[in-house]
Amino acid sequence: MSESMRVWTEISFNVAYLIVVWWMVALMTVRMDAVAPDDRRVAKRILWAFALLAIGDAGHVGFRVLAYALGGLEATPVVLGTPLSLVGLGALATAVTVTFFYVLVLDVWRVRFHRRYGWFEYLLLTAASVRLLVMMLPQNAWDSVVPPQPWSTIRNIPLMVLGLGAAYLIVRDARAAHDRTFTRIGAMILVSYACYTPVIFFVQQNPLVGMLMIPKTLAYVAIALLAYQGLWRSGEARVARRDFAERSVRF
Repeated sequence: MSESMRVWTEISFNVAYLIVVWWMVALMTVRMDAVAPDDRRVAKRILWAFALLAIGDAGHVGFRVLAYALGGLEATPVVLGTPLSLVGLGALATAVTVTFFYVLVLDVWRVRFHRRYGWFEYLLLTAASVRLLVMMLPQNAWDSVVPPQPWSTIRNIPLMVLGLGAAYLIVRDARAAHDRTFTRIGAMILVSYACYTPVIFFVQQNPLVGMLMIPKTLAYVAIALLAYQGLWRSGEARVARRDFAERSVRF
């Protein structure tokens, strides 16, 4: 693939992704009443999680598109006399929001399966706190287009602990409860990490590895669609069946 084709593929995908993820957030918001009352606490947490993801990715992929429009990923426009790395600023934004995304995913597991936090869950929350603290250190070089090693690995290890731990809990309890929706959601989280892990370790040596962010991002879209189908659409179906039954009784 030529460099020009790679750039246009990334730009097209980024724009399409932002449209889809914000559409899903809007749809979840306006149709919250369609969710069954018993599922509404879970649905609200999923909505908050994807709203955070959309905000962070608006900075991450949105600023990459803007940087390309300004001449390339190294673009550093001056704002109020201060040069800003668009790519670095966007990477920082999504690094923060995706951390809270997985904290909310962990809480989705707690509410969905009526669990309490124990030592393992508090370990996962500690990993989130450690990640946020590590990201504050100047060695992260947030103004870099390509994240520096070893700090890219150091700051992502706690995220891997948090995300994979939450996926394990969801898959374990969803399979035990024969919950197909959340079994698939947990599987999609694992797929996203399978794509993201090579990027963490090898993108410095081979920038094309970064293309794995496309299937990683599609895994997040799949999670949103699975959640919407399992909570919003199924809630609508239950309401429709209930209304039909009530009308049948009246007649």
